[in-house]
Amino acid sequence: MEIPTKPACFKMMNEMGMMDHIVAHSLMVCRVSILLADTLAGQGISIDRRLVSSSSLLHDITKTRSFSTGENHALTGDTFLREKNYPELASIVGAHVRLSAYSSSTNPSETEIVNYADKRVLHDQVVTLKERMTYILERYGKSREMDRKLQLLWDKTVELETKLFEFMPFSPDELEHHIDMEKYRADLIAYGRLCGRNDGIVTEVPADRLI
Repeated sequence: MEIPTKPACFKMMNEMGMMDHIVAHSLMVCRVSILLADTLAGQGISIDRRLVSSSSLLHDITKTRSFSTGENHALTGDTFLREKNYPELASIVGAHVRLSAYSSSTNPSETEIVNYADKRVLHDQVVTLKERMTYILERYGKSREMDRKLQLLWDKTVELETKLFEFMPFSPDELEHHIDMEKYRADLIAYGRLCGRNDGIVTEVPADRLI
């Protein structure tokens, strides 16, 4: 299985013109994903850390483009990575919004880790599922049917949270206190330098480009 390195992921993100605030979001999702993966590995759960890291970095690889095209960025992200010959990453990216199937396995998978991590990060901040759900309903709940679908999605995410945190020595509410913020800031700087911006990147969210 071929997995792109972090610099290779950064290069793809830059080449796709990823907006700064989506870069910041992706870097934070990566930090949450790695925390979960490392904790699970410490509990003897087999997790591919590199797969989790790279797929979380690239989970919104076509999100910026979707603002103009209206495309389903999870599906086109999947296609993009398959065309790059990263099928394992593609499968995870394709399921980061909605899992195609909820595993009956007791042990969490890389796909579930990235899916859940994305649900815990609003813009570049770690928030509770309730806070994220409130935001999603306000932004995307345009009809009673859509509200019903979103609520079903979040009910499944709450079940996933319970599954994941059976292995964690801390609660979901304590998650943000375990994030390595030094590494997050280092990643922001590294990405900015790769793009030729030694002063870093701007992480404020444009009003018409909320995620």
